[in-house]
Amino acid sequence: MPPPLLTAIAAAVLRLPAPPERILEVGCGEGDGVFFLAREFPSARVRGVDSSEEAVAAAVARVGLDPEGRVAFKQGGPRRLPYPTDHFDLAVQAGGRLHPAAIAKVLRPGGRLVLAGRWRLLDWRLRGAGFEALESGEVEGARFHLARLRGDG
Repeated sequence: MPPPLLTAIAAAVLRLPAPPERILEVGCGEGDGVFFLAREFPSARVRGVDSSEEAVAAAVARVGLDPEGRVAFKQGGPRRLPYPTDHFDLAVQAGGRLHPAAIAKVLRPGGRLVLAGRWRLLDWRLRGAGFEALESGEVEGARFHLARLRGDG
């Protein structure tokens, strides 16, 4: 992940109301964002999913000793995320194809979504998947967006 997108994610997670317990990064690549989120939220379980088998293998190789199983990676596409419904408190995506309905399915009601990058018709797409926009900004030339899945929280 390019450093400006990681910086945008960092700026967005500073605005979270509470530390998340379960985090998913969609399109995690070789895991830079996942490892950042695991350091930022030391009590959270952080998962990464990517469609590239090679990227997932590289990310898994970077995990090292993790006796608590806090960090894990799976191969999967952004349309059908290989996780249970209502499982995550926070979902993060930096660039790539955005499928907000698939993210909404695995995110708990009231859960937060952090996006880093630019997408066409973003607010409309998020509203259609049940999200409400909370905040947007720009850091080092990279946009970030923070949204909440409607429901509790």
